[in-house]
Amino acid sequence: MANDHVAIDGPVASGKTLSAKTLAAEIGHLYLDTGAMYRSVAYLALKNMVDLDGEDGLLAMLAHHTIAIEADPARAVGYRVLIDGRDVGDRLFDPDVAAAVSSVAALPGIRAELVARQRAIAANGPVVMAGRDIGTVVLPDARHKFFLTASVDERARRRQAEFRERGLDVPFDEVRAQVVERDRLDSTRAVAPLRAAPDALTIDSTDLQPDEVVARMRAEMAAART
Repeated sequence: MANDHVAIDGPVASGKTLSAKTLAAEIGHLYLDTGAMYRSVAYLALKNMVDLDGEDGLLAMLAHHTIAIEADPARAVGYRVLIDGRDVGDRLFDPDVAAAVSSVAALPGIRAELVARQRAIAANGPVVMAGRDIGTVVLPDARHKFFLTASVDERARRRQAEFRERGLDVPFDEVRAQVVERDRLDSTRAVAPLRAAPDALTIDSTDLQPDEVVARMRAEMAAART
């Protein structure tokens, strides 16, 4: 799988989505946020009242639904998600979905199904893929790997701002608690836990603007090619 793929991992609200979208646009790669796939599963489970911890039920549910991600530069996240051909808009980013996604993402069967889909997309050409296990599991042979992080308070402020942009008034303490819990679940799950790949460059984005993060990535990529 030696290639020109870019793997960007990191915890919630670390800036990986915006960085990945911007980088992909600048270098002409396809952009894929794998988190959107897991949020889609959580969304469907909540909508259909399927047990979030029941792997067999979730896999059976997925067999009856299609999930497609299409580039959409007009949107802040850079893509739109179609479930059964219908655009679900910003519903995937609502607090209830955010709170449920770690449960479904921890299930081995769900991860195996979605990782297979992610690798199939990457097989068609170079991608900038963002997630939590891209450099370690999905694309371990990606040519360029980055791990983004930021302080818990900064990430909570970013997530709260995202909620406000969609008209959701969620108290900071509640958002911060969600971030901390998401970190705990993602980093301690048995399958593909959140961690930096040994050969990934870690970038702390706490005090950086998005364009500064992307500039560091591009500089590292240029150095790797020399």
